Amino acid sequence: MKQILHQIVSIAMAILVLASTVSWTVDKHFCMGRLMDISFFAHAEDCGMEAAIALMDDEDIQNPCCEDESFTIKGQNDLKLSLSNLDLDHQIFLVAFVQSYIELFAPLDKLPISNEKYPPPILVKDIHVLDQVFLI
Repeated sequence: MKQILHQIVSIAMAILVLASTVSWTVDKHFCMGRLMDISFFAHAEDCGMEAAIALMDDEDIQNPCCEDESFTIKGQNDLKLSLSNLDLDHQIFLVAFVQSYIELFAPLDKLPISNEKYPPPILVKDIHVLDQVFLI
């Protein structure tokens, strides 16, 4: 089970790194206000209206109904992160967080006992008898 979980997490992280470093270009073709084609990484195919207008002999006719739209999402180029790129406050927080997180997994038998060397106090009087509190 642990190996399967490890493989799933490693595949998910590889996909995340790939998706964050690749630049994405989306190209759309609209005809008469409707989305006709959408394409990732390449040019979207047109609806054929430009070819029909090109076959006409009149060169003055413009194609007002078709338009192309594209946008690019830039990927991350620098993947090398270092502790020196952070501010001092962020460095202190990161070190304190990691240290406290690691201490969560310390075995219980290895944790120090703070009052190990001190004996319990000597009871001079029995408090239950003095206050007359008894369990029935």
